[in-house]
Amino acid sequence: MSLNLADARRIIAAAERKAAELKQPMNIAVADAGGNLIAHVRMDGAWIGSIDISIKKAWTSRAFDIATKDLASHAQSGSQFFGIHASNDGRVMIFAGGIPLKKNGQVVGAIGVSGGSGEQDHAVAEAGAAAL
Repeated sequence: MSLNLADARRIIAAAERKAAELKQPMNIAVADAGGNLIAHVRMDGAWIGSIDISIKKAWTSRAFDIATKDLASHAQSGSQFFGIHASNDGRVMIFAGGIPLKKNGQVVGAIGVSGGSGEQDHAVAEAGAAAL
């Protein structure tokens, strides 16, 4: 089971609404069950440097089936996953804003959001995830 384009559009629309509510333009990416990008939106005024980060947050969340903010806490010096961000050719993001997406308890994709603070990115990702 995986997400499709209609799912991705619905998730992105919900995330965009939250970003607008926060008055923070964001980059929002949705990946399928294989970690492949389905759709991406760069809201007007969102940083171009965050395009890549949002896509990699979605990939990271799917690759490890964990929210990137939770992975970050395990990736600190002295923790079990210290240095993980350097794996997978630097594709792993350990900033808040990536969340695995589940249907019936099974991971079917992920959302990645970048462009604000970590708290804002995570809140926008949660709003997108809730639309699934």
